[in-house]
Amino acid sequence: MIFYPEERLAIFIDGANLYATAKALGFDIDYRRLLALFAAKGRLLRAFYYTALMEDQDYSPLRPLVDWLDYNGFTVVTKPAKEFTDHAGRRRIKSNMDIEVAIDMLDVADRVDHIVLLSGDGDYRRLVESVQRRGVRVSVVSSIKTQPAMISDELRRQADNFVDLIELQGSIARVAPAAQVA
Repeated sequence: MIFYPEERLAIFIDGANLYATAKALGFDIDYRRLLALFAAKGRLLRAFYYTALMEDQDYSPLRPLVDWLDYNGFTVVTKPAKEFTDHAGRRRIKSNMDIEVAIDMLDVADRVDHIVLLSGDGDYRRLVESVQRRGVRVSVVSSIKTQPAMISDELRRQADNFVDLIELQGSIARVAPAAQVA
């Protein structure tokens, strides 16, 4: 990824997509390290994190992460996930955040030089194209190293830069705490 020290940056994280990609690659994301990585690349103006939450659950395993992100420099955007039964009678959950990402990305496009999208969802291809027409460079972070690839070919081709998430593992992976000596 090519960054310039004075360039104004914004990062957009599709939480479910990034989680699935990192899990497929065999590591967990340390969001403090991820934020520090991009803050060191330029003038990071905003870091957005998008996820859907189950409304009717007393406890969601995502709630501690969402709260931590909200208190530690991320703009967290959530909405209720929808539960439904599919044609085969299986319980499914739908949690699409595409519109929220699109609105926010278009809103900040005139105030940034470079956007980093952490998602491989091909639905974002036209959004990336629209932002590029406004003069903003767009880097996409996902993976082609998984089976199947986590990034759509169309999104990868549209991006100005593509970075495989595995290349960032050493900079953003959660590191196990050192064993304590008694």
